[in-house]
Parts: sequence; structure tokens; C-alpha cells
Amino acid sequence: MPIEDPFKRQIAMRALLRYKICRECGARNFYGATKCRRCKSKNLRPKHEKPKSR
Repeated sequence: MPIEDPFKRQIAMRALLRYKICRECGARNFYGATKCRRCKSKNLRPKHEKPKSR
């Protein structure tokens, strides 16, 4: 069921898309992370967001 409320939609999108991916091992990390929690690498990238299509 789609979320109609814009505030709740923003919270859901932030929870689902605001994290970083380690380029070494592929682990999910906190968005403010500087090092990977699994392999301790500093090679992190933000999660790619899909373009909004309506």
C-alpha cells in the first residue's frame, strides 16, 4: 500500500535510501560512517537513488 502522507513518505525514503555501501565487501553502513563496520575500509559510497518516475 503506497504512503500518501508526504512527511511519512520522507521518513520512509530516508530510512530506505540514506546509507552507505562499502566498495570492498558490499556491507551497508550508517550514512555518517567514515569506515566500513565489517572490513574497516574507508572506501564507501552513498546508496544510489532511483530516479523518481510517476
